[in-house]
Amino acid sequence: MNPDLWHSLTAFAQVLLIDITLAGDNAIVVGLAVAGLPTRQRRIAVAVGVAMACVLRIGLGAITLQLLQIVGLLLAGGILLLWVCWKMFRELRRPAHTGEVVAPKSLFQAMVQIVLADLSMSLDNVLAVAGAAQGHLWVLVAGIAVSVVLMGVAANAIAGMLVKYRWIAWVGLLAVLYVALRLIWDGSQDVIGHFGL
Repeated sequence: MNPDLWHSLTAFAQVLLIDITLAGDNAIVVGLAVAGLPTRQRRIAVAVGVAMACVLRIGLGAITLQLLQIVGLLLAGGILLLWVCWKMFRELRRPAHTGEVVAPKSLFQAMVQIVLADLSMSLDNVLAVAGAAQGHLWVLVAGIAVSVVLMGVAANAIAGMLVKYRWIAWVGLLAVLYVALRLIWDGSQDVIGHFGL
């Protein structure tokens, strides 16, 4: 077998393993974002949100080396994800307030939540995939595409469960909150280290 082909296939196998490992967090966020929508709109929101996330990730992957140089990017991503958590927390609390009239979540709101959450959460995924791709552009693009497909498939299944079992949504929210706090912690350590605070 051609050594270059073997090298790129090995890199692709590593990328697939990373995708499978990291897709869970993002799928939980997408599932939470679309859980309040009717089934038909849920599928549309996942499809459009995931397509936008794919474009976003390919763009991030293309400039990944430059992204590594931006001090405070992880911190900003963590803060953005914390805001997404707050929005989801408010949505989860609504059924507990009897008599409160609340407009249902729109398709657009769900898609915006998906994109914002993916923007803040996908940096670690993109950096891991870009590192494993070892300079092979097709491996990078294919790896990002696979990660987004995994996220979309898992998110549809998760959203269905969240409608039936409300407690799973709270567990999912805690998982997303953990990721946000981890990003804030890691990002703040980067900032402190860079500026010698």
